[in-house]
Amino acid sequence: MRERRTMLRGRRAAAFGAAALALALSLTACSSDGGSERPAGGSGGSAAAASAEPSPTPTPTVDPAAYRHALSGALGPLGSALRAVDRAGEGGALNKALDTASARADAAADALQTTRTPDDATAGNGQLASALRALGQDLKSARGDGGRCATSPRVELGTAQSPKSVQEAGRSLTALGYDAGLRLPRTEQAKHRRLANGTLVRDGSRGGLGRLTIRNGTGTDAVVTLTRGSRTAFSVYVRQGSNATIRSVNSGAYTVYFTTGEDWNSAKSSFTRGCSFEKFDDKANFRTVRVTGGTQYTVLTFTLNKVIGGNATTSRVSPGEFPS
Repeated sequence: MRERRTMLRGRRAAAFGAAALALALSLTACSSDGGSERPAGGSGGSAAAASAEPSPTPTPTVDPAAYRHALSGALGPLGSALRAVDRAGEGGALNKALDTASARADAAADALQTTRTPDDATAGNGQLASALRALGQDLKSARGDGGRCATSPRVELGTAQSPKSVQEAGRSLTALGYDAGLRLPRTEQAKHRRLANGTLVRDGSRGGLGRLTIRNGTGTDAVVTLTRGSRTAFSVYVRQGSNATIRSVNSGAYTVYFTTGEDWNSAKSSFTRGCSFEKFDDKANFRTVRVTGGTQYTVLTFTLNKVIGGNATTSRVSPGEFPS
């Protein structure tokens, strides 16, 4: 009986030893990072090294000096053209300078849109390119036609938004160390020139007894011109909401023209903004005749705005048809 117990104890010890060995193998198979098994044969370390991905190589940034050179090359020709606009006088010379500057603004925008930029200049470069594109359009739109009711190109540029946008974008790039300054051409504020009510803009020989009263009920000033045939008899300035009377009108049949608008340019005998040109369809007939006991003469009143019960119709005329 004792021998049998001894044998049983030996078998139990062997079983416990096998269990311990299995546990040890299980622990050995665990990786140090918490549970992934390594391949058998001790090759786990080399397999992990082979599967690691290489670090990406950083993309080289654009050389700031190269961008400065490209920026200078794009803006240099435009800067010269803008200085020419600044020096040009009104008329054909200014229009030609505006055309040149407009083309160069477009060329500068094209160049900047294809230029590689440093990371810190990308946003500012895009803003400047867009602003230059708008500037090209505004320079072209500002051209004057030289005719009546022509606003000065410098006044037009003064109301445009693109010059301000170009300056803002240029300042942003310059603050980062990329000189993008442009000297924009001088501009002018819109003027509001007016003559005194009743001023004779043009006056011919008057020696009759006729009398003409003009009532300006429109929202702007007006100049009324009377002609006989192709000759101008006189022109009178009538401010908005005012009346003006011309005396000593000679006998005859007159065509009555009138123009309305803002900012009277005496050099061109025309308003510069918001112009309209019209004439009364019926002629103004003035007669002076002697009658028993005195003289009869014509007194007429013309009202420029529409009135209820008025009997005078008007028609629009082209600026070129309006008498100077």
